[in-house]
Amino acid sequence: MVRQRSHYIKLFLIITLTIILLKSCHSFSPQKVYFPKTKLIAFPCRIILHELGESCIPPHPQRVIVTDQESLEILVALGIKPLGTVQANIVGSKARLFGEIIDEITSLGKESQPNIEKIVQLHPDLILGFGVDKQNYNLFSQIAPTVSIEFAEHNAWKNYLWLFSEIIGKKEKAKDLLSQYQKRVQQMQVSVGNKLRRLEISVTRFYAGHSFTQFQTQLSFSGSILEDLGLSIPAAQLQVSQGIDSDGTNVQVSLERLDLVDGDVLFVALDPGSEKNFNRYKNSSLWQTLNVVKNQRIYLVDSGYWIFGNILSANAILDDLYKYLVEDS
Repeated sequence: MVRQRSHYIKLFLIITLTIILLKSCHSFSPQKVYFPKTKLIAFPCRIILHELGESCIPPHPQRVIVTDQESLEILVALGIKPLGTVQANIVGSKARLFGEIIDEITSLGKESQPNIEKIVQLHPDLILGFGVDKQNYNLFSQIAPTVSIEFAEHNAWKNYLWLFSEIIGKKEKAKDLLSQYQKRVQQMQVSVGNKLRRLEISVTRFYAGHSFTQFQTQLSFSGSILEDLGLSIPAAQLQVSQGIDSDGTNVQVSLERLDLVDGDVLFVALDPGSEKNFNRYKNSSLWQTLNVVKNQRIYLVDSGYWIFGNILSANAILDDLYKYLVEDS
C-alpha cells in the first residue's frame, strides 16, 4: 500500500512539473519573423536557406564580412560598411566606386585565398558572398553564420540587389536605388535619341597572360545595361553567341576572327596587366580594317565595373555611355 501511494505521488509530481514547463515555454515563445524561406526558431535569429545549406543569422547583422567584390558593392550601396572584404582575382578593382569608405575596410587578401586568421580577429556576426566554395564555407561557418548566394545570371543583378537587401534588412534602400537608376536610364534614353539608339555597341574584355579576347553578349552584365537603354550589340555577335560559352555571357575571339568585335562603337575593358595582349590585337593588320577603328570610336574602360557588378557599377557604366555616346557625339 505504501509503495502504491509513493507511485501516485511521483506520478502527480511529474504531471505537475510538465504543466509548469509547458506554461513556461508558452510565456517565452519567440516573436514571429517573416522572411522568404525563414523558419520559426526559439532564439533571436533567422534561418536562411541557401545553396550550401541553412544558416541562422542575426535579425540585424552589424559586423559583416563579404567574400567577393560584388557583395561588397551591394552592401556599400545599401549603406552597410563591411568589416572586411577580399580583392578580385583578375578584373580591376572597384575601389574607385567606393570612395574613402574602402580605406576603412580590412583587406582579407585575394578572393581565391582569404585570410582566415584576420576573419577570426574581426569577430563577424555574418559572412556573406556569392558562390562560397564548400571548403571555405565549412571554415567560415565555424567563425560566424555564413550565407552563400548562387551566382547564376550576370544580367540578374537587380534580383541579387533585392535578395541582399532582404537578408540585411534594407529593402527600402534597394527600392530607392533601383528607382533612381531607372530615372537615369529614362533621362539617357532622351539624351541618346533615336539616331544613337540605332548604333551597335560592342564590348570586349582583354585578360592578362592570354592570347585571346572576348566580346560580351546580351546576357552579360554590361549587356543588360545596354538593353535597359534600348541599345544593341552587333548582329554578327548575336548570331554566334548562342551556346558558345557555358553561361552565355561572352564569346572567345581569336585574332583571326577580329571582325566579330567590330561595331559602331567599341568599348574595350582591360584587366590589370592586359595591355600587352590588347596591343597585340591593336597592332595587327586586321585591326586596321575594322570600321570602328576607321571611325575612331574605340574607348578604353575599366573591367572592374564593366564585366561584373551591381547598382554602383551600373551607374558607372551609364556615366561612361553618356560621356562617349552623348558628350562626344
